[in-house]
Amino acid sequence: MQSKDPNPGHLAIAECEARLHGQGRRVVVITQNIDELHRKAGTKNLLEIHGSLFKTRCTSCGNVAENYKSPICPALSGKGAAEPETEDARIPVEKLPRCEEAGCGGLLRPHVVWFGENLDPAILDEVDRELTLCDLCLVVGTSSVVYPAAMFAPQVSARGVSVAEFNMETTPATDRFRFHFHGPCGTTLPEALAGHETETVS
Repeated sequence: MQSKDPNPGHLAIAECEARLHGQGRRVVVITQNIDELHRKAGTKNLLEIHGSLFKTRCTSCGNVAENYKSPICPALSGKGAAEPETEDARIPVEKLPRCEEAGCGGLLRPHVVWFGENLDPAILDEVDRELTLCDLCLVVGTSSVVYPAAMFAPQVSARGVSVAEFNMETTPATDRFRFHFHGPCGTTLPEALAGHETETVS
């Protein structure tokens, strides 16, 4: 993932956030993505509800730390192909990545939400606060079938807030939204989020 760059959609969101900030307005990105491409694009107000591939969490003490090393430990060099037929890497447990907090040494895992795990309640509280304040919602490139995130935009729409969906196809939630922009987000978002001469600058 470190070799990947944000696409024009990520960049358009970050540029829109910066422009609106200069007008005294606020943009918050709530993402299920774990790739940090929004952050790399320059987005500042970011809630990563499924965590980040570039953070580790200790399975013993719970410490969360940024980790951009690739691989995160020497034993993982050349390992990690995610193909179904890949054989077990058979890495001895003592060679796996370990917590560097004083006196801990617990096993590290990615700080991401895996299927079947609960989302961080503190992040969900932040999301709930932002959805309550939201006066426009963009739903970008999602299937709208992964819960609880699939309910965020319909919840906002039910309050009468305009929701615009940007996607290659319609989703189970499309009919609940005021707008649907069909096409690649890297094409539709830059045009939709570009500055306009009628914008008020404070």
